[in-house]
Amino acid sequence: MSTSAVDRINAALSGRYRIERELGEGGMATVYLADDLRHERKVALKVLKPELAAVVGADRFLTEIKTTANLQHPHILPLFDSGEADSFLFYVMPYVEGETLRERIDRDKQLPIDEALGIATAVANALQTAHDAGIVHRDIKPGNILMSRGEPLVADFGIALAVGSAGGNRLTETGLSVGTPFYMSPEQATGDQAIGPASDTYALACVLYEMLVGEPPYPGSTAQAVLGKIIQGIPVSATAVRKTIPGHVDAAIRKALERLPADRFTGAHGFAKALTDPGFQHGAGGVASAGAVAGKWRRIGLAASAAAVVLAGVALWLGTRPAPPAPIARYQMELPAGHNPARAYGDNLAVAPDGSSIVYVGPGGQGTQLWIKRRDQLAPAPINGTEGAFSLAFSPDGQRVAFLAGSATSVLKVVSLGGEPPLTVLDDGLGGNDVDWGPGGYLYVDLATFGMARVPATGGQPDTLTAPGVGTAENFHAWYDVLPNGRGVIYTIGYTPASDAEAYVLAVLDLESRETRILLQGVYARYSPSGHLVYISADGTLLAAPFDQDRMELTGPSVALAQGAGVGAFGSADLSISDEGTLVYMAGAAASGLSTVVWVDRAGAVTPVNANWEFDAGQPEVALALSPDNTRLAVKINTEAGEDIWVKQLDQGPQGPLSRLTFDEGADRRPRWSADGARITFTSDRLQGSNHYDLWSRLADGTGSPELLLDLEESILEMQHTRDEQAYILRLGGLSGATNVRDIVALQVGGTDVTPIAAEPYDEKNVALSPSGRWIAYESTETGQDEIYVRPYPNSGEGKWQISSGGGINPKWAHDEEEIFYVDGEGNMVAAEVRTGSGTFGVGRRTTLFSVFDRVLDASANYTSWDVSADDERFIMAQTGGGDPASSAVVVVQNFFEDLRARVGGEN
Repeated sequence: MSTSAVDRINAALSGRYRIERELGEGGMATVYLADDLRHERKVALKVLKPELAAVVGADRFLTEIKTTANLQHPHILPLFDSGEADSFLFYVMPYVEGETLRERIDRDKQLPIDEALGIATAVANALQTAHDAGIVHRDIKPGNILMSRGEPLVADFGIALAVGSAGGNRLTETGLSVGTPFYMSPEQATGDQAIGPASDTYALACVLYEMLVGEPPYPGSTAQAVLGKIIQGIPVSATAVRKTIPGHVDAAIRKALERLPADRFTGAHGFAKALTDPGFQHGAGGVASAGAVAGKWRRIGLAASAAAVVLAGVALWLGTRPAPPAPIARYQMELPAGHNPARAYGDNLAVAPDGSSIVYVGPGGQGTQLWIKRRDQLAPAPINGTEGAFSLAFSPDGQRVAFLAGSATSVLKVVSLGGEPPLTVLDDGLGGNDVDWGPGGYLYVDLATFGMARVPATGGQPDTLTAPGVGTAENFHAWYDVLPNGRGVIYTIGYTPASDAEAYVLAVLDLESRETRILLQGVYARYSPSGHLVYISADGTLLAAPFDQDRMELTGPSVALAQGAGVGAFGSADLSISDEGTLVYMAGAAASGLSTVVWVDRAGAVTPVNANWEFDAGQPEVALALSPDNTRLAVKINTEAGEDIWVKQLDQGPQGPLSRLTFDEGADRRPRWSADGARITFTSDRLQGSNHYDLWSRLADGTGSPELLLDLEESILEMQHTRDEQAYILRLGGLSGATNVRDIVALQVGGTDVTPIAAEPYDEKNVALSPSGRWIAYESTETGQDEIYVRPYPNSGEGKWQISSGGGINPKWAHDEEEIFYVDGEGNMVAAEVRTGSGTFGVGRRTTLFSVFDRVLDASANYTSWDVSADDERFIMAQTGGGDPASSAVVVVQNFFEDLRARVGGEN
């Protein structure tokens, strides 16, 4: 409605109501949020559409609407007021904060069965109260059901009746209709004016069907198509689409959707009762009594020969008649809290070839592990021996799963779903992006050189298949999908810079000729056995195009299927298709693959430093470090020029300047501030290359030249100064083919001999020196997984205390030295109370603060990439994607091939 119309209404209702803003617009009215000036409360003021008001007339409308004012029920939204204002007809209802059922269904697609039944039962009871008072709603739909603290409230009760009764035949003559096509009963669809309670029950059954299945029982692209299906009254079954729906619920819905009102329930209470009665049946023939059978036997015998002829004809017709297409079902997979596989990076779910189960990366020891959700089980189960997993693929027979695990270096493993321990296939030279299992017993992986290789699933030497072109802009090859015929591999080629939406193309490798053919632009693809290439674009659009796997070429144009597919760093995504036609993908996750810097308080509330500042953090190598006075932030950023250290000014608001500190072509990483905030120390491979890192320093204001501090035989991967800055605490080793065992040592400034601090035969990393300089926290794999330990310094041999249990990474001391923060094995930020007085050490209560996992915050086991504010009340962290990870969901589409055939065509 125009601004002038709002001004007119405000003027006409001066002293009674004042419109603040428009909330929405429906078929009959425009809804406004308004102040009830007399009662000092917020209300929903609904103004009838002018064209509708002209047909209805003020007197008749106001007379009819009075009949609804006395309705009282806990699930009926009451009518506060109604009237006419400057030719506008309006009515007033309470303003309910929350969402409509329409919004809930649009977000979640399908509701849990118990919740859907609870909503339907409450609405049915509200309808029964109205029907007993002689009032029929006539427009029951998800948009007219408000959800307030989990309870439904039916809105606009009787408004449709008032409009319909007042408008009479003139309403029909103008082409205006009362009701929404998807939820209209057949008698409404045919324009029958005698609409009774059975029509409301019919509409409620449509709503319940949609809550359970994800779409109305009679969908269509036009109102005419929908109404045509409703009038035909073809039987539907919710159980046929979602097999977990109880049979009695399906029977109740089918009865409520009968074409004739006389065949439906006599009242809404009957529908509600049937929904809670496990013994309710409808439409199934019962068992006849013995007497009845005897009485009918003679007639059956006389007709047997004729019936046999008829049945033979029917059998012949059924044998030659094509089977009807299977119904397409779309729903969100329900997972336990904290199990959402959405991540900034990786390939985190796969559906079994027969569609019977889905394996995904969820919380576990070392941060993650694999979980399996079988179709016939309510809850997922962990897969033992898969701790640290981050990418996976089913074997062609569905009996085993290949996966990658690790942090700084990756290990390729295979685990049997029968419970046997995993087998290590390859533990050296992996790039750690992706794995796929092709025919012939080969696993396809990416190498540390960012190319593709294959290795026998039983172990052996990898056979290099591709490598990024030397001297070209090619950056990496990843996200492999081997064609079922074994002749080729679909994969992604990423170019520099990786943050460019046009920097990704989809290609196919001919395994016989080893030649690559570019197919089209996209970030991630999977071959569908229906003869299609299903892929995701950089903006999160899910598309499909016909594809001939024998000729390894596209045979038709692409068609967009859905929006909002999640895209992470380096074009990673979560998309899998089974041989029998089940599609699984992650929707709603971050689409940019970039990072932003955020503050996170102890309760987990996230506040961006600058919501418009997104950058390529170079997953998984992220690095943030606060200056001692918290006014500046050192951050490692990837650009076309390489990996460099930048400084962001924090004390000048969100638009504070960002300045580049390092300019060398090498990789500059892991910044640390000096105690006075004047210098930034960092590791760099600029001197020797080949991932050999030395220690460098530069003035934080960018003046002067970088200074080489340490050049050791081993690579320097972490550094912290002691409190007096007279010694370095270093983490050495673990790269370039060395053993995956890193050590923590001390080295006096100007000295040459290192002193072991934590140098046992375990992988020790993530060093954190306490503010007093008397204690060192670090990670170690001493128990077989990363845990947090503390030792005294410099006399590290005088004690050792384990801080975490069940997994722990990223130790960081509070500035008051009374807490150690770390991320536990479930992906939660934890604050552990510690006692360090009088030279003794003790561990107290451990408090879980928030989930790092759910918020897509960076927490690598290899290096603590985040920092803590000076008051220990906030954490500054990198959040990948810039979106709300809580909004992501695992979407399952059953009978996906039918959807492809109908919308894309081109099946081989």
